[in-house]
Formats: sequence, C-alpha cells, structure tokens
Amino acid sequence: MEQALLGVVSTINTYLSNYVLIILLVGMGIWFTVRTRAVQFRCFAEGWKRLFSGFSLHGGSHGGAMSSFQALATAVAAQVGTGNIVGACGAIILGGPGAIFWMWIIALLGMATNYAEAVLAQKTKVVDSDGSVHGGPAYYITSAFKGTGGKLLAGFFAVAIILALGFMGCMVQSNSIAETMNNAFGIPTWLMGGIIVVLAGIIFIGGVSRLASVTEKIVPIMAILYMIGALIVLIMNASAIPATFALIFECAFNPSAAVGGSTFGIIAALSQGAKRGLFSNEAGMGSTPHAHALANVKNPHEQGVVAMIGVFVDTIIVVTLTALVVISTFYVGDGALAVGDYATLTTDGTFSKTNIAQMAFGQFFGANIGAWFVAICLLFFAFSTILSWNLFARLNVEYLFGKRAVLAFSLIALVFIFMGSILSNDLVWELADLFNQLMVLPNAIALFALSSSVARCAMTRGEEDLEKNAV
Repeated sequence: MEQALLGVVSTINTYLSNYVLIILLVGMGIWFTVRTRAVQFRCFAEGWKRLFSGFSLHGGSHGGAMSSFQALATAVAAQVGTGNIVGACGAIILGGPGAIFWMWIIALLGMATNYAEAVLAQKTKVVDSDGSVHGGPAYYITSAFKGTGGKLLAGFFAVAIILALGFMGCMVQSNSIAETMNNAFGIPTWLMGGIIVVLAGIIFIGGVSRLASVTEKIVPIMAILYMIGALIVLIMNASAIPATFALIFECAFNPSAAVGGSTFGIIAALSQGAKRGLFSNEAGMGSTPHAHALANVKNPHEQGVVAMIGVFVDTIIVVTLTALVVISTFYVGDGALAVGDYATLTTDGTFSKTNIAQMAFGQFFGANIGAWFVAICLLFFAFSTILSWNLFARLNVEYLFGKRAVLAFSLIALVFIFMGSILSNDLVWELADLFNQLMVLPNAIALFALSSSVARCAMTRGEEDLEKNAV
C-alpha cells in the first residue's frame, strides 16, 4: 500500500514540479524583481545593515510579537533545515550538479518574492487586544479578494499549510534526524523520535515567546558551526573547487551532460533545482511570512529587506557549501561518482540523499567524525525547522478554528513527528513536496494581485506607510 501511494504521489509531484512550480516560482521572481526594480540588489546592503543592527541572542519577550531579528531567526530556522543538506544532496543525485545552479537562480529571484511576502504580511497583520499578533498569507489573501472567494482561497491555503508543515513537513525533519543519528551513533529511530517529541512538546507549550527565545540562539550557532566545518573541507580540497564550479555550469546548460555514466538533462536539473529550491528557501511558498508578520518594525519595508537576507543565507551560503563539499568530493576528478565506482562509497555500494553528505565530510574528517558532524548539524537544522513550521501551522489552525483548537493540533503534530522518524524516507519526502507545492498556488495568486502595493513600498522604502501612520 505504501509503494502504491508513493507511485501516485510521485506522479502528481512530477507534473507539479516540472511545469506548474517552475512557471510560478520563476514567474513570481521575475515579476517582483521587475516591479520592485530589483529590490533584492538595490536594498541588499540595507538588509544586512538592519539585520546586524537588531542582532541579539537575548532579544527578550515581546508578548505575542517578536523583534525583527527574532522574526528573521524564526524564518531562517524554517528555511535552514533538511533542505540544505538532504534536499541539496537529493537535487544533485537526481538532477546532477547543474541543479545547484538553478537553486541559485530560484533563490536570487526568490529574494524579491520573499520581500513581497514579508511586506504584505506586515501590511495585513492583526493585533488582538491582548497584544498577540496574527498574520500571514491567509490574511493578505482575504485582503486581495473580498467576499466568499477570498475566504475559500485563504481556507485552502490554511488547510494546505497545516498539512504541509504542521504534519507532513515535520515528518520529513524528524525522519532525517532519526536516520542520520542512527547512521552516526546507532540510536534507534523510534528512540530518537521520542526524544524529539518530548523536546518539541516543551517548546510548543511555551508559545511564541519561548520559540523566539530558542530560535534566536540556535540559528546563529548552528549556521556558524556548519559553515566552519564545510569551509575546512573546502580548504583541504581547494584544488577541486574550480572544476566543481565548471561542472555545475556545464550540467546546468548541457542537455546531455554525463557524470560517472549517468546523464543529466537540463529539464532534470531545472526541475530538481526548482523543487528543492522551494523546499529549502521557501520563497513564494507562504510559510515565512507568518514569522515576518510578528516583527515589531516601523514599516513593512524594514522587515521586507531583512526577509531577503534569510533566502540568501539559506541557499547562496548554506546550500552552496553543502553542494561544493559533495560535488568536489564525489563528482570531480577521480571521485567515486565521477568514475562510476559506487562500491567504494559504502560496503553495499549504495548511497542516498540522507547519507552522501555524511560520507563526503567523512572523506576528510574520518568516517565516524564526518557522520557525527553532519548528524549533529542536521539535528539542530531540522529541530529548529520543526519549531518554526509548527508555529506557522498553528497560526493557521487559529485562523480556521480559533485558539481552542491549538492544543489538539499540537498533540496530533507530535504524533506525526514521531511517525516521521520510523516511516519510509521516500514517501515522507514525496508527501511533503505535494503539500508544499499546493501551498504555492493560492499564495501566488494573492501576491500577483497585490503586487502594486509591494512595488510602492519598495520604491518609497516604507515612507508611504509612515505617512499613513502619521495621518
């Protein structure tokens, strides 16, 4: 039954990722790049400046809201997860090294899309009498489309994100944690699943303030740790870096590029780059606007430019480091996958998107230390993603059913987290991809409808919003 379901879901995902997703992601990115006059490049320095001006590991409590940095940390916690290691490796294995080039393009265009999402989330957020803040695509969808049509579209998005992130997506994260910890330390997957459930449950109960306090500390530490490890490998393997970049560009544009006996076409590279790019940086998916809506800022533009940096860090920095480590180790020169020598990778000659990064680091750190390093990094990456995704889904549960439904949702989510640790890797990923892609549809429609508002904000850098507030 599991295999039959896997086949059906995989077929649907093939059509969505090869056609619908590519058109929407690239289309939205180009559209908002043009409408905002390339805000991701014009305001790139401003985004970094605002990020570091609000940087703090002890941002304090803001009631039902967050500081700008806490909101970014929560968004990056969602973005920097299994997609940066397992997803990037899966894109390389299925789409070839050229898939990384298309992940870069999706990210650079997606920075403008993410700016739009954050701006609209700020513009349409709602503050309750107790100070708690609610916002996200469901709110700007109903702002774009009044009446029953808008409510139905917002409802569809809310249901999709609850399934995609609250249930299926968290299964992906716990699945990757359990599998890598099992590979590295021999911890039974069911035991690791139980540990994740207990830790996540404690933080879920603490609400927005506790989550913000955790993510603002975990995210900078986990990113720096992983980057240092990857840079050490790349320095040790520096002679292979030029050939690595050359291979990425060749496979991205050569329809018959062959590596180690496998042929990777442009469509495969583009499809995998788009699909894994979405899962990694989430620009256009409608997830991170929930975090950016909670930020305390003077005007929407301020959080918009900070939001762009999240996409850049996720893909251009973290994914690139993963890709360079794996490709330079296995796809260049006499690397095992460059010469088709699969037997040298593992004792049974098999490899997967889950263990290939561990093996790549193991080539330089030693097999055990490499496996331990990736497992620990992935633990932090994926666990922080579980926390953020649960928050995003919970906000939509409140939108649909009210606060009384949150406890029941959290308990069900914990069950799914545990199930993810013991189920088939491929089925979990395919289900997550399906619902991720369904989320994009209503979000994209609303973004296009409200693009004029985004363009005005980008061109005035929020001055228009300040004037409105003054009036």
